[in-house]
Amino acid sequence: MQQQHRQPELVEGSLPVFVFPTELVFYADEQTSHKQVLTLYNPYEFALKFKVLCTAPNKYTVVDATGAVKPQCCVDIVIRHRDVRACHYGVYDKFRLQVSEQSQRKALGRKEVTATLRPSASQELPSPRPQDEERRIKEQLADSEFFEQTAFQTESRPVAGGPSLLTVLLGLVCMAALMLPTLGEQESTVPVYLHLSVNKKLVAAYVLGLLTMVILRT
Repeated sequence: MQQQHRQPELVEGSLPVFVFPTELVFYADEQTSHKQVLTLYNPYEFALKFKVLCTAPNKYTVVDATGAVKPQCCVDIVIRHRDVRACHYGVYDKFRLQVSEQSQRKALGRKEVTATLRPSASQELPSPRPQDEERRIKEQLADSEFFEQTAFQTESRPVAGGPSLLTVLLGLVCMAALMLPTLGEQESTVPVYLHLSVNKKLVAAYVLGLLTMVILRT
């Protein structure tokens, strides 16, 4: 008998996660740099779902902070810096990408990406020695706590301010149709070609009812 090949059970946190780049640098004087893209790769034979966490969620907008990646595919995650101020220059934040199987809750793997804001690409902050800089980053992020970014999962959209003009016009047309005389009425000053059949009036009444429901919901 042919033996079935079963995928070995993965230990929580043991799955390598492939993300590029591993560091995000935003520049205050370059508007284009305020939007960065993280690419998450899935080289495996099974689909992965992901979640993006951050140590400072109020400073960033993550478009689609949760999602899925098909086998041997990749997905782009857009990150925008939304709090560009001088007090944040040189401050290191962290993003954590957690991945798991579609049917599992436990995180099979995670990858952390640092993010920092600098005043300008041409005027970098004074660079300390590499050993001192590495130690400073580790100390700053040693007790980092990660938070979900569910509040900024999608791009903000304007709140609906009522029914659209097209909806109102269509409603007026339906009301006018219902007020026209029915086909076959003799005593009417309205021209005969404006007389509507019963079926047409039923359609107008039905559409008017749907439009009323839409208006009430908005």
